[in-house]
Amino acid sequence: MSGAALGLEIVFVFFLALFLLHRYGDFKKQHRLVIIATLLAWYLCFLIVFILPLDVSTTIYNRCKLAVNSSPAEGNGSYITLAPSKQKCFKPWSYIPDGIMPIFWRVVYWTSQFLTWILLPFMQSYARSGGFSITGKIKTALIENAIYYGTYLLIFGAFLIYVAVNPNFNLQWNQLQTIGIAAANTWGLFLLVLLLGYGLVEIPRSHWNGAKRGYLLMKTYFKAAKLMTEKADAEENLEDIMEEVRKVSESIKYNHPLRKCVDTILKKCPTEYQERMGRNMDDYEDFDERQNSYPSEKSLAKLHKQVIYSVQRHRRTQVQWQILLEQAFYLEDVAKNESSATRQFVHTFHSQEPENKIIQYFYTPTVEWYWECLLRPWFYRVLAVVLATFSVIVVWSECTFFSTKPVLSLFAVFIQLAEKTYNYIYIEMACFLTIFFLSICVYSTVFRIRVFNYYYLASHHQTDAYSLLFSGMLFCRLTPPLCLNFLGLTHMDATISHKKTQPTAYTSIMGSMRVLSFIADGFYIYYPMLVVILCIATYFSLGTRCLNLLGFQQFMGDSEMTSDLIDEGKELIRREKRKRQRQEEGENRRREWKERYGNRDDSARSRAVHTDQKESSFSETSANRPLSKYTRSNGRTERDRIELLQDAEPLDFNADSVNDDPLESDSGR
Repeated sequence: MSGAALGLEIVFVFFLALFLLHRYGDFKKQHRLVIIATLLAWYLCFLIVFILPLDVSTTIYNRCKLAVNSSPAEGNGSYITLAPSKQKCFKPWSYIPDGIMPIFWRVVYWTSQFLTWILLPFMQSYARSGGFSITGKIKTALIENAIYYGTYLLIFGAFLIYVAVNPNFNLQWNQLQTIGIAAANTWGLFLLVLLLGYGLVEIPRSHWNGAKRGYLLMKTYFKAAKLMTEKADAEENLEDIMEEVRKVSESIKYNHPLRKCVDTILKKCPTEYQERMGRNMDDYEDFDERQNSYPSEKSLAKLHKQVIYSVQRHRRTQVQWQILLEQAFYLEDVAKNESSATRQFVHTFHSQEPENKIIQYFYTPTVEWYWECLLRPWFYRVLAVVLATFSVIVVWSECTFFSTKPVLSLFAVFIQLAEKTYNYIYIEMACFLTIFFLSICVYSTVFRIRVFNYYYLASHHQTDAYSLLFSGMLFCRLTPPLCLNFLGLTHMDATISHKKTQPTAYTSIMGSMRVLSFIADGFYIYYPMLVVILCIATYFSLGTRCLNLLGFQQFMGDSEMTSDLIDEGKELIRREKRKRQRQEEGENRRREWKERYGNRDDSARSRAVHTDQKESSFSETSANRPLSKYTRSNGRTERDRIELLQDAEPLDFNADSVNDDPLESDSGR
């Protein structure tokens, strides 16, 4: 079992990252390199979170072995003795042999840093580029990242010059490496505390509000009004861009050198616009004889970039509108079924997607009514209380984890109590729940935040390549300081505990932060206390109120603008509901008509087929008879037909009427 736990977690985390990426990305339409890079970034970050508890339990076991093999004089020597020399150390079930974890952490950490600082920023610029060739996209990406990379190189070069000139500094390569790691972790910790302060309050509050049916329905109406505005804006923007594409397509004909670029742009347009533009295209035309001003390749690249963005935004708003309609209809059904006497959940509309038969067998209308109308609100309330308790413990520990005598951090108290009895399963579960809750608070904020339309993680395969790559960058920059913060909360980091104990394998690759004492003893200890202020600001919705004052409509119960948007969204949902009902009524009428008269049509069709079969069989039997007996008669009939055709007089179509009697014409017809 020494390597089985590590192998199982590696496989499990891979499929977890693949599942989340499939939910937000689109494997069919997006570039493979974008999918692979984002998957690798998410996978490495999730892997660090899941493997770190195993590193903690292995480190505690190694400390026990070191204490048993140390000198009888406890407290003397290079390491502090944690147990008597006669005590036996029990190997944990998930023990990882020596030498594996340092190599593993080194590969994972430096790969993630290469992704977040070099590869992913370059791929972001490459994905947003409107170039028509790989060389053009690479050139655009290099130009856009020149300032980004040049700033870091300038800072690093100035630091190296300062170290080389100053005789008081005698830094080696390991110390320079530690300084680089400390700089990256400092930037990550600065962003980590901001996201953590929001998540610690918003996650419990969102689950508590999830138990309020009226609250969720009003918020859905509010979202519907905002999304309809965004949807109309996206449609208008797409129309404007398609009009520009039409003008460019009409001006640049087939024999123009830039026609290939125009064809590339047309392939990115929706199908209905492609057909419309294809009908308006003329044939070959010599462009050299005309004195027209043609767009340059640079302007076409800019137009290509706008087309990609507008089409992606239009498709995303369309999908989100349909999903929001389903949510609103379902919440209205829940509100109606709460007063149901039959205690069976009745849907207004049937699900458009086929449901699983196993789910239909167990999740019956009665079970659905009890869950949605009775159990689910209480479950969300209990879960919100549990999450709020965790949040309070995290805030308390963030403010007191620097205190070692006495130990005030509750997470450190739990780990030290389990360390005395060497209950490795409890240690791993406590570590996993702690770092998992911290990760949920941070990562969920990354999934929720939206920077206008530049960064937005939309579910149901509607996230663009730029946002996916940007999320991978954020995960790779936030995960290392998150893990260091977790080790500080549990006093597994020697920098925090001020003990000469054996460090974890993860801490050992980070190097000793004593090289930069003002960071190790100052910023890492006192900056996390800022989470208290951020939690208070989030609790009173100060950020939401500021955005509302700036003109960005946010959901606030005491705002007049919010009530107006709720009424507008309610009317939009009512209108879409009537439209959906008319469609279903029409489908039901057509189905009833088919069931009522479909049998008659089928019987008539079968009789017609039976008659045709008889005629064909009769003709076949006639053809199989000897032809010599009917040769003369057939020839006479053919001569009679020719004579009749010759004697027939031509009709006069210039006359007033071909036939005076309409009844005869009808009978003839």
